Amino acid sequence: MSFLDVISCGFGAMILLLLITDASPTVTVESSVVQQELPITDLQQQLFQIRGETQVVNRDLNAKREQLSAFQDRIANLRRELSAIQGQFNASDSIAEERIQEAEQLASAKQSLTDEMQRLMGVDTTRKNNLVGGIPVDSEYIIFVIDTSGSMFQNAWPKLLDVVVDTLDVYPEVKGIQIMNDMGDYMFDSFRGQWIPDTPARRQTIISTLRNWSPFSNSSPVEGVTAAINTYYSPDKKISIYVMGDDFQPGGSITNVIETIDRLNAKDENGNPMVRIHGVGFPVIFALEPRYHQSAYRYANLMRELTQRNGGTFVGLNSFE
Repeated sequence: MSFLDVISCGFGAMILLLLITDASPTVTVESSVVQQELPITDLQQQLFQIRGETQVVNRDLNAKREQLSAFQDRIANLRRELSAIQGQFNASDSIAEERIQEAEQLASAKQSLTDEMQRLMGVDTTRKNNLVGGIPVDSEYIIFVIDTSGSMFQNAWPKLLDVVVDTLDVYPEVKGIQIMNDMGDYMFDSFRGQWIPDTPARRQTIISTLRNWSPFSNSSPVEGVTAAINTYYSPDKKISIYVMGDDFQPGGSITNVIETIDRLNAKDENGNPMVRIHGVGFPVIFALEPRYHQSAYRYANLMRELTQRNGGTFVGLNSFE
């Protein structure tokens, strides 16, 4: 019995120890520590992410500030250049206005003299001093209709630049200039439907722009001449159109072109056309095989007939180089 009593006490002691061990708060403490550590880790990751984004934003901001500073410097330089150019233009415009007034006075005197000469010498008298190289130069406004096709731009462009410069030199001072291609496209869209004022600076701008100007062309002057007459004819203005090209492709009717221009460019009561039409031919096509020469002959025939009917002159050049 004593042995059983000892054994029972031992088992009882073990059960008490187990109960004491199960009631220990160790697991609860560890769980709370883990639950507190998880949010801190997330916050640290968010903080690192925000710091990284802040660095990126700061770099972008610094780059934008540098770009802004460069743009401000460029704007300041452009404003200085604009002020200098405006000063040059103002000086040129004032000189040009004085020359225009002098030219108008001279033109008025010439007109009075012409009327008196016609009264004394007869209406059919021809004034030889109105011709330069066989081309009348009595116009106050001039329009260039230029063939910008590949054959012209790749082969005859340096020569064309010389011809345009020579033509402008024949007219030291006019009231307006316009540049179009044979499709009726304008060189300067800002002057669409308007006259480009004639100043030395603008003449230089025309030549410099013309060096690299090559819009699409169908090698037919019809569209350009038609647009020029429809847009710029005015009964109180003396206008000359200079057509410059090298060929007139098969498929277009020369007769239809002439009849169309005749309807547009009607004659006044004295039989004079509203607008003079001159033509310049560049022999580019003749450097190719003979089977291509027909388009050059067509252009020459068209321009001879067109200029004869419209008070102008056709000039065929011997070389395009």
